[in-house]
Amino acid sequence: MEADNKKETLALGTKPVGHLLLQYALPAMVAMTAASLYNIIDRVFIGQVVGPMAISGLAITFPFMNLGAAFGAAVGVGSSTSISVKLGQRDYQTAEQLLGNTVTLNLIIGVAFSVVSLIFLDPILRFFGASDHTLPYARAFMQIILLGNVVSHMYFGMNSVLRAASKPRKAMMATIMSVGLNIVFDFIFIYWWRWGIRGAALGTVVAQSIALTWQMKFFADKRQLLHLKRGIYRLKGSLVKLILSIGVSPFLMNATACVIVIFMNNQLVRYGGDLSVGSYGIANALSMVFMMFVMGLNQGMQPIAGYNYGSQQFDRLRRVVDISIMAGVCIMTVGWLVAMFLPHAVARLFTSDPQLIKMSVKAIRLNMLVFPVVGAQMVITTFFQCIGKVQLSIFLSLSRQLIFLLPLLLVLPLFFGIDGVWYALPASDFIAAVMAGVTMIWFVRKSNM
Repeated sequence: MEADNKKETLALGTKPVGHLLLQYALPAMVAMTAASLYNIIDRVFIGQVVGPMAISGLAITFPFMNLGAAFGAAVGVGSSTSISVKLGQRDYQTAEQLLGNTVTLNLIIGVAFSVVSLIFLDPILRFFGASDHTLPYARAFMQIILLGNVVSHMYFGMNSVLRAASKPRKAMMATIMSVGLNIVFDFIFIYWWRWGIRGAALGTVVAQSIALTWQMKFFADKRQLLHLKRGIYRLKGSLVKLILSIGVSPFLMNATACVIVIFMNNQLVRYGGDLSVGSYGIANALSMVFMMFVMGLNQGMQPIAGYNYGSQQFDRLRRVVDISIMAGVCIMTVGWLVAMFLPHAVARLFTSDPQLIKMSVKAIRLNMLVFPVVGAQMVITTFFQCIGKVQLSIFLSLSRQLIFLLPLLLVLPLFFGIDGVWYALPASDFIAAVMAGVTMIWFVRKSNM
């Protein structure tokens, strides 16, 4: 079994790149699509059963979810990238120790995040833009989510390691298992038992707990190349530093997204009221379907790029990046077509409220106005992260949100009101994509890749 695992890993440096990308990206894309569809179904249940204000309350929790994802990505992405590089170098002992340190870090960070957040929950939600109308919904949802936060951290972290360990199908199965159970629990908890927004949160935690149990059972198998055993859980400074040095880029990207959504929610409430926050929640749910596709593509690219960078096969590295960029653009173009021609149908899935539908149609179209170029920007940013170019990855991650979007969110509403909030999104996307393209061209010429 271990020999087979090593053979699978070595294939990252020998099999045709296009075939490998399809092999690794397709399961991740299926899994990510399933996750994004869950988010849509979750919001559909909440909007249709609980009401339009509940959608706004759920949207208020987005910064919380982004912040939790930031800590999870710091460990999950950092460890999976490090493991991929170590496997490329055939340093299997260090790769296994990285697995153990990943478990320990997720446990520590997950518990700490939950405790601090629960203590200051109401003030944090107020700061995120909650009003007297939306606070009860946001609070009810986050109390359950935070109690199960350590499970979410561990679940996403183990899925990242599965992909790095040449087990993309296992990672896909874990995600589909979680999503499928989640939808079933949504139907039972929200529609049947009428537990409202708490039911949605509880369904998420229970489903991820079951999926995590399956993941840990897999990693407990001693026949696997990477498996859980004594002596790998004690934190080692060099490994923690390696994980976090790579993970700092996705951490800052998600943390910055948290800051941006906080500011955006407050601007939306200020210029458009609570329902405008709900319309952003609907627009964001649709955009995340296609962004998740590209994120799945990136996850498939990550072990291939990391391995071939570690083994210094730069021609294969360039090939996988080129294919990924083209695929990312195609995926986001499909999203643009849906946003331009089917926004009414999408909005009606979530709510029957005429005012919220009208606001959501505009939000969808403007939020996804320049989506085709966003695909390229996402792939390029992930590429630099995969090869350990942390500073470039951080720069590209922050350019779209802090350098461009935040000032535009501050200035444009002064002239265009609520429309200015929506205009800021495509404007910053376009500028950031141009910046990513210029940076990639510069890097390729400099490195002769």
